Amino acid sequence: MNNIFALVDCNNFYASCEKLFRHDLKDTPILVLSNNDGCVVARSKEAKALGIKMGVPVFQIQDVIKQHNIQVFSSNYALYADLSSRVMRTLESFVPRVEVYSIDEAFLDLTGLDAITSLLELGQHIKATIGQWIGIGVCVGIAPTKALAKLANHAAKKYPATGGVVDLPQ
Repeated sequence: MNNIFALVDCNNFYASCEKLFRHDLKDTPILVLSNNDGCVVARSKEAKALGIKMGVPVFQIQDVIKQHNIQVFSSNYALYADLSSRVMRTLESFVPRVEVYSIDEAFLDLTGLDAITSLLELGQHIKATIGQWIGIGVCVGIAPTKALAKLANHAAKKYPATGGVVDLPQ
């Protein structure tokens, strides 16, 4: 039996958490700042599209923030930890082995599941369930190694035609 892994990675996690309870910010660019509000630690897709880089000191981009009406948040690690816990518990409902990789990423061991289900369909179901139950967007990369699952996840994020799920063949 060949190993198969999925990497489930939340999209723009801190920014997505901030938007979750603020529907008025749905298409608004937002930034999340470091503990001391000095640097950008997270960006929504809209802020990324404006060319704002990770780690940039916020004082250097004040003009861009005002020009584009970017909403700025202080980090709320209690909120992020709570939502991360919800995501991870939901992932654990799908498979017996989940390895939490970071606050917004987890590897799932899918070994043997390809004999009973389509892994692409499972990935799509996981993505839809996390979105519906928690309200956080995720992408899923599936492959025979964790490194390739990470690569597949990158492709799932980068190429909209994938629908956010990529299954690399064995």
